[in-house]
Amino acid sequence: MRNVAYLSAMLNDTQESRGLSMRSTAMGAAVFVAVGFFAGAIAGSTHAAPAAVVVSVMGLGEVYAPPEGVDFSPVWKAWNIIDERYVPPHVATTSATSSPTGATDPQARVWGLVEGLAGSVDDPYTVFLPPVEAEIFNEDISGNFEGVGMEIAIRDSILTVVSPLKDSPSFKAGVKAGDRIIKIDNADTRGITIETAVQHIRGPKGTVVTLAVVREGVAEPLEIKVTRDVINIPTIETELRSDGIFVIELYNFSAVSSGLFRNSLREFIESGSNRLILDLRGNPGGYLEAAVEMASWFLPQGAVVVTEDYADKKNNIVHRSRGYNVFNENLKMVIIVDRGSASASEILSGALQHYGIAQLVGTNTFGKGSVQELVSITPETSLKITVARWLTPGGAQIPQEGITPDVEVKPTEEDTKEDKDVQLLKAVELLSNMR
Repeated sequence: MRNVAYLSAMLNDTQESRGLSMRSTAMGAAVFVAVGFFAGAIAGSTHAAPAAVVVSVMGLGEVYAPPEGVDFSPVWKAWNIIDERYVPPHVATTSATSSPTGATDPQARVWGLVEGLAGSVDDPYTVFLPPVEAEIFNEDISGNFEGVGMEIAIRDSILTVVSPLKDSPSFKAGVKAGDRIIKIDNADTRGITIETAVQHIRGPKGTVVTLAVVREGVAEPLEIKVTRDVINIPTIETELRSDGIFVIELYNFSAVSSGLFRNSLREFIESGSNRLILDLRGNPGGYLEAAVEMASWFLPQGAVVVTEDYADKKNNIVHRSRGYNVFNENLKMVIIVDRGSASASEILSGALQHYGIAQLVGTNTFGKGSVQELVSITPETSLKITVARWLTPGGAQIPQEGITPDVEVKPTEEDTKEDKDVQLLKAVELLSNMR
């Protein structure tokens, strides 16, 4: 590595406040991060014509005309049939029209139409977010919320744990990345949406949620009881081991992670070590710009970190290294990944693997190879939609099965019971043998 004083100065001079355009790469479907907006007033009336109700409820006016060649008459026919014939199977204590989810409520029916439209593209990351998610979202962005502290996604049509947060209730209860949740409090999760799952799993501090999970390598489903608590999201931890290897554990790519990572690299340099382990296990991602910023410490200016491929919808966006490039060939680096390493974790580890900066150790990553944007539909609702694909510096999409590590190390149940971190041990072994 270069002169320690020079490197420390470089790390000090690069300010976190450089005005990054923080674009999220996060999974976007989390028990601890859900997206929505506060609900507005219900508009419309069942006595109006269906099309007029939709226009009134959505507030679209004549901005968006129906696409040519599409027959919407089945929608309006179904709408009128519901108005004319539907009888609720149970007698409600209040009128159906007063219920925000009643079949005769035009607002709820429009939300259902848009939700079905989003579902028709068969992409688990493209979802409609009605007002019901607003309270959860506002709790999350305030940093003060209660739940179990894990991120979930739909994988192969199954509700799957991306990763539990370190020291969160789910982590302490034994939930693991890759666990497939088949029941929530004895309710079957087949066909469940992320938003519905979030609502069932979250809850007040001190309450318990029971998860039935299927785990690879375990014959029978496991029942895990998780006591909800206030969630504190960790970001980074560092350690200089007695063998001289410096370890950085990065738990997410948040708005503050770039600065914290820079400080960690300063610690690493000032320690005098040239052997670095970056632990990205269980890191579900976060801001794209944080991943690009971190990669820039290791790559020359202009090197491609990741490309957003818009498939001819618009021009691709290429994200390149800012060229801090403070390390030279004396750096020995290993990145540890697992099935909980997703999105921005895959961008950073994939780039450093591609350029030969670091070897990857562990198991395949999650395989989050797409980009989502949050688009406002009404002042109270949004559509989270896949708009592009992530391409590695080599031009290939991050595969659905995840990035394959250079050295595969898969912990056994016995390793877990004995609290034996075989992936870390392998990373240490590799670094110790590097010359």
